[in-house]
Amino acid sequence: MTTDIAEEDRYQIFPPDLYEPLIFREVFENDFPVEVDLGSGSGKFLVAAGVRFPNRNFLGIERLLGRVRKTRRKACRLQLTNVRVLRLEIGYAVRYLIPPNSISRFHLSFPDPWPKRRHHHRRLVDEEFLRAVISALKPGGELWIKTDHADYFQYIEKMITSFNWMFVQAPWEDEYPPTDFETEFLVHNVPIYRLRLSKVSREPR
Repeated sequence: MTTDIAEEDRYQIFPPDLYEPLIFREVFENDFPVEVDLGSGSGKFLVAAGVRFPNRNFLGIERLLGRVRKTRRKACRLQLTNVRVLRLEIGYAVRYLIPPNSISRFHLSFPDPWPKRRHHHRRLVDEEFLRAVISALKPGGELWIKTDHADYFQYIEKMITSFNWMFVQAPWEDEYPPTDFETEFLVHNVPIYRLRLSKVSREPR
């Protein structure tokens, strides 16, 4: 069964202005909480989460066109009104397209670790990224991070210490469907490192 391209377009966000934040009430046509999958790949996690939690909105951010098309197709076939995908670089989207205090949860699952030291500057998680995430999260909103790369996880933990005044750690809960990478790693008993951070309700005086 094939779907019409015009119909699939409804599941992708085409921002009219790349310098203006999105208006989620217009994007999803409801006021449900918004969760963002940072690097949504083929959309497996995004679509499965949309099915599991119909009273939450899920936005996927993915740069590669082929993966965006797969996500659109899956969401369209299931007629998921609470799933959308945005084709853009993650860092740029979080800084410029996500409104302040609008996101209930970010999911960052198995980002590229760029293991060679000379490539560390390409890693997504840095101070600028974390500041953008903090700005976008609602008070009490959360950042969930998963990686199989021990060195990158230690790097992230060290980076987080600079933001202890805005984040508190919370216990991990396995309430979401697994990602493609997670399924593969679990089958092969690859260790997965997890971090759940909650934005404090108010900034210190």
